[in-house]
Amino acid sequence: MKTTFIILIGLLATNAYAQGVSEVNLTAFSEELTYGRPVEVDLDSAFIYTQVDSIMSLGIREEAFPGAQLLVAKKGKIIFHKAYGHHTYDSIQRVALNDIYDLASVTKITAALPALMKLHGEGKLCLDEPFSSYWDPWKKVADKKQLTVREILSHQAGLTPYIVFLNEITKKNGRLKKRWVRPKANSKYNNQAYEELFIKDRFKRKVYREISRSAVDDEKKYRYSGLTFLLYPQLVKNLTGTNYATYLRTQFYDPLGNTTMGFNPKTKNFSNAIVPTEIDTLFRFSLTKDWVHDENAALMGGISGNAGLFATAKDLARLMQMYMNYGIYGGRRYLKEETVKEFIKVQFPENENRRGLGFDKPLLGNDTLKLEAAYPAPKASAESFGHSGFTGTFVWADPKDQLVFIFLSNRVYPYRSHRKLYSLNIRTALHSVFYEAAATHSD
Repeated sequence: MKTTFIILIGLLATNAYAQGVSEVNLTAFSEELTYGRPVEVDLDSAFIYTQVDSIMSLGIREEAFPGAQLLVAKKGKIIFHKAYGHHTYDSIQRVALNDIYDLASVTKITAALPALMKLHGEGKLCLDEPFSSYWDPWKKVADKKQLTVREILSHQAGLTPYIVFLNEITKKNGRLKKRWVRPKANSKYNNQAYEELFIKDRFKRKVYREISRSAVDDEKKYRYSGLTFLLYPQLVKNLTGTNYATYLRTQFYDPLGNTTMGFNPKTKNFSNAIVPTEIDTLFRFSLTKDWVHDENAALMGGISGNAGLFATAKDLARLMQMYMNYGIYGGRRYLKEETVKEFIKVQFPENENRRGLGFDKPLLGNDTLKLEAAYPAPKASAESFGHSGFTGTFVWADPKDQLVFIFLSNRVYPYRSHRKLYSLNIRTALHSVFYEAAATHSD
């Protein structure tokens, strides 16, 4: 088995341009994450370090990313946490273990989703009720008023995948419309998108209207859409009476010890370095650093449900460990066990939809696929779940194997056209190492 996997990784490096929930004892895993060694959880340390170093070196050499870091925890122990490369290709600033990353769409399961799960557990958000029961603007929209929360969260509702709201604030010559964007804040322009870019407060209403007017496919099948994630911050405020960012901080991030997890880190004066993303040629016309990369989230003032969250690898590990423990961490229950189990379950397998509620899941039949075609690792259990992010982030948890996997990179540097992270299948190859390490250790 060990020889086979080394050969497979070797082929990947050479061909650089090719392309039911298990029960666990919650008490046993309710303590906080601690550091340990792979051998303590029956993993082959030499195999892990050799393989991960090789794959990371390949990624940097082929410019899949200038730098990255990987954190892996098994059975409550962080058994691997290592940084590679630099923030940019000029090799000036090395990646550090406490660097803060723009999580992109990982925000969906680490910001919007914990809030929605808590509301569901409290009986304030019913999965099989129409979303319009909680979002008044949809009550009079014929093609949306009957769409359920369950259909929407599992991407089964037929909603339009994406709307480029940047088009609404940009003239044909590429200049920004003064009606919507100003260089300084004032009483009507409070939502900061970037340095000297403030968005009119009323722009959010325009976003909500356009989402209400967007097309809905009559055929209900898997169709990924992030549109409603732009609505969830306001929905959370409507249902709780508390500001979305404050609600997340007080209910989850602060109690978990996730001191750097949050929105708009530029305003927080962290000592941690914030990893830059893309040299933006569309909107900000500079290197995007300290502020969210995603344009739609930026236009919402950096606080959204689709993107905008920043965090360190350790922050993410604690949150994902809490999910994997079905809502408990450090002796405290954050979410109801039955809620977590429902959200991480595949909802519409009969329609070839692999998704849970907000969570991504393995490809259907993933365990039968070869490494280069799989997502995530072929040996990840059907109970596993996570999400990826456009900036080059990826988090995954496997309750069956008690494995938390956190990969952070800024693959969009210098431009989003850099896509070798995908073509080299870096994240799946890294993920597989920690399943194969168990197999080699038992040989």
